[in-house]
Amino acid sequence: MARAQNAQIADQLDEVGQLLSEQGANRFRVEAYRRAAEMLRGLDRPVGDLLKVDGLEGLEELAGIGPGLARAIAELATTGRLAILERLRGEHDPVGVLMSVPGVGHATAQRLHDQLGIHTLEQLEAAVHDGRLAALPGVGPKRIAGIRDALSGRLQRRRRPEPALMPPVEEILDVDKEYRDKAAAGRLRRIAPRRFNPSGAAWLPILHTARGDRHYTAVYSNTARAHRLGKTRDWVVVYVDIEGPEQQYTVVTASVGSLRGRRIVRGREPDCLRLYQSRPGGAERPEPAEISKKPNDGSPVPSPV
Repeated sequence: MARAQNAQIADQLDEVGQLLSEQGANRFRVEAYRRAAEMLRGLDRPVGDLLKVDGLEGLEELAGIGPGLARAIAELATTGRLAILERLRGEHDPVGVLMSVPGVGHATAQRLHDQLGIHTLEQLEAAVHDGRLAALPGVGPKRIAGIRDALSGRLQRRRRPEPALMPPVEEILDVDKEYRDKAAAGRLRRIAPRRFNPSGAAWLPILHTARGDRHYTAVYSNTARAHRLGKTRDWVVVYVDIEGPEQQYTVVTASVGSLRGRRIVRGREPDCLRLYQSRPGGAERPEPAEISKKPNDGSPVPSPV
């Protein structure tokens, strides 16, 4: 039993390593997933049992397992799925992730995603505690309590990122620029997303890069809302693997206000304003958006849904 569960998780970690390697990720990150898979295959105790008894701390005590890999193993052991693997495969579905929580149906998950900008379980947990979920029509106290309890078990009491651990907006914007520049030049591996891609074309560029000890993945947004608004070549989703839960940011071209035409990080607009004001010319002289309606990297434009 131990070997069966551990081997299944190991296979998926191996696949993460393989896809990261094919997509040009840092070789040390690739090897970390491969070593974790090898370690799990030799473990004589089911990681699910270890997680129940000792939590994430118990996983981190295993050889070669840091906080990020511990979270990945815990996610696989408790849900059977792994967000980073789905993303690398082109299968990532944020609405589906939210629907995996008891009490969150399709309509609610869609509203959470579209109206509140929630993409992850950690963001849903934050919305439970800061009152945004209670403000959503049709979500009452009893339902919120059930969602809170389900998340408490699923997230294994993970701490939300402290502000000090959040990467500076300048760094996120630099990753966004690297992604868009390389995508425009046709220098990135392209994957075939499963959602909103009836032809099965490999049109979605994916970037793996690093800034110090922070590992980043960037892709154009492939959500229903991005397609509906024609923003699949403007909105860039940036994932950062850092201490604590994986963080996710969406970078867009501002369409109103003093930052109009500038690239901004959603949810961190004040930080972006301070950044641009600190530069020569301030925030009143927006840079060109560097976004075109048609891709110039030879890949097809996905049809809006």
